[in-house]
Amino acid sequence: MRKLFKLFMVLCLFIGIGIVAILVHYYNSIRFDLDQVVHYTPPLTTQIIDRKGRLVANLYDKEFRFYASFEDFPARVIEALAAVEDTLFFEHPGINIDAISRAMVKNLASGKMLEGGSTITQQLIKNIVLTPERTFDRKIKEALLAIRIEQVLSKEEILERYLNRAYFGHGYYGIRTAALGYFRKDLDRLTLKESALLAGLVRAPAFYDPTKNLDFALGRANNILQRMYALGWITDDELQRGIDEVPKIYNDTLSANVAPYVVNEVLRQLAQLQDIKTGGYVIKLNLDLDYQEAAQEALVYGYEQIRKRQPNHDNESLNGAIVVLENRSGRIRAMVGGVDYKKSNFNRVTQAKRQPGSSFKPFIYQAALDYSYSESDLLADIARTYEYVSNGEKRIWQPKNYTNAFKGLVTLKTALEQSLNLATINLVEDVGFERVWQKIDQYGFVNAPRNLTIALGSFAVSPLEMSRSYTIFSNYGTIMEPMLIDSITDIRGKEIRFYERATKITEERQAFLMIDLLRNAVNRGTGRRARVKGIEIAGKTGSTNNNIDAWFCGFSPTIQTVVWYGRDDNTPLGARETGSVTSAPVFSHFYERLLQIEPGLKRNFNIPSGVYSDIKDGEQYFYTDVSAPKETEGIYNQQLLP
Repeated sequence: MRKLFKLFMVLCLFIGIGIVAILVHYYNSIRFDLDQVVHYTPPLTTQIIDRKGRLVANLYDKEFRFYASFEDFPARVIEALAAVEDTLFFEHPGINIDAISRAMVKNLASGKMLEGGSTITQQLIKNIVLTPERTFDRKIKEALLAIRIEQVLSKEEILERYLNRAYFGHGYYGIRTAALGYFRKDLDRLTLKESALLAGLVRAPAFYDPTKNLDFALGRANNILQRMYALGWITDDELQRGIDEVPKIYNDTLSANVAPYVVNEVLRQLAQLQDIKTGGYVIKLNLDLDYQEAAQEALVYGYEQIRKRQPNHDNESLNGAIVVLENRSGRIRAMVGGVDYKKSNFNRVTQAKRQPGSSFKPFIYQAALDYSYSESDLLADIARTYEYVSNGEKRIWQPKNYTNAFKGLVTLKTALEQSLNLATINLVEDVGFERVWQKIDQYGFVNAPRNLTIALGSFAVSPLEMSRSYTIFSNYGTIMEPMLIDSITDIRGKEIRFYERATKITEERQAFLMIDLLRNAVNRGTGRRARVKGIEIAGKTGSTNNNIDAWFCGFSPTIQTVVWYGRDDNTPLGARETGSVTSAPVFSHFYERLLQIEPGLKRNFNIPSGVYSDIKDGEQYFYTDVSAPKETEGIYNQQLLP
């Protein structure tokens, strides 16, 4: 008998050693998985918001998730989850022996794995580390790792990982995402019924998705409330009110993107941010969605007007662009790169390179003003013939005005008002081409040709580049770099801000002279269709040969807008489709809507100190000490302005 006992003890020892060896083997095979749970960092959705905090777009890779810390979880959410998934969660060491025993009995009776008896900790491990297959081998690994996890992490840390990792259906990962998606509420505003409904999704999210099977989702939520009541966690009154409640469910799309051209530009500018779709950033833009909507509507309006005027054209390639920014800061308030993003994602604001035509002329005139010319100086609007050699061949250039007529002697003010090509070319020659070229280079135009055709805007520039350069006028002599992004905040709350970049080119008083000329071009000249009742507008139309491009670049005292239309294949827009006819009315259309959005917009331009006005032959002209009048014929009424 003693020998049998010793033999039994030896056998038990070997069995024990074998079990320990097996457990050690299993643990060694999973111990490296511990770090994946302890240092779990799920991919998080990045949000792009406008300057007022309104959602522009969600950026994510494979999992749409907003993170929530344990402190963000309401007690009712935790109770509902524990009631349905793991009642003894705060008591067991990672595994529930009673639940496992019941599951083993059922599994042995059936001869296969039907029930797992998993705790929340085990489910977390399965979701992050192990496969979902139901095998004894996996269950042993899961149990061992669960026990170890509970020694390393607190119950609160486990719950935080679990509720952020879990899938809640409809593409929502994490409970905060589900609350925002299904109810448009953050966690602290959830009702008891809503908390129970979310807790019920974890086990079968596709089946209980309330946007598809609301009755089943409500039924499961009611069962959870009954369970909470049986456990003594809620009162009779809470149970009844919860059962009676039918929450409002929203069926929102994940890929909200109300400004796709803008979002693409954000991704381009932040290309170095490799985790932009998984890092959970908040990217705040200078964009204003009200401005964006008005700009989009105005662009489509202009597009439809062209189609009506050109019914015989194939308008498949017809398109346009509009960019709106704040004069003083360069902050972009709206950017619409095309009429329909679904048909073309090519952003014409930033990517299209088109000839600016006459909308470039103000830069020539600003150069002249800074070289001491004045508004009232006379220019010769007469024909000129130029001979030049190209590729060894002698050629002739004979520029013309749009009307093919000549005005003779005209003032600088009239020449720009009527957008006279010949007067502008003669102005360049009068000032001196090299002197003008130095100014053009200073303005930042990198592709401008080094010849007289520059006077007619015969080079390529994007609407955004044009908008940048026009701030020399709208911002009284200082060019502002356009700014789309205001700040980026990471998941830890660290903020990176983007700051204004300014380059002073000329004095405020000199820039005001150009504002006056451009104001006159709108009030009396080619930009008349850009006028807006109740607010001063300054700007310039632009058209290129054969009406291939149509521009209007203009501004109010605070907001600047560049409008462009053309065809992507560079064919003509059609007869009479000039900047005056095509783009100026769109500018006006936008500002009429803008004044409804911002009725408090500044209405009149400031006149800087050092500016005075003269009345000559019934016409008012503005001067500075630099741009004093060079001739004194006529009647003057000099008036010093503050």
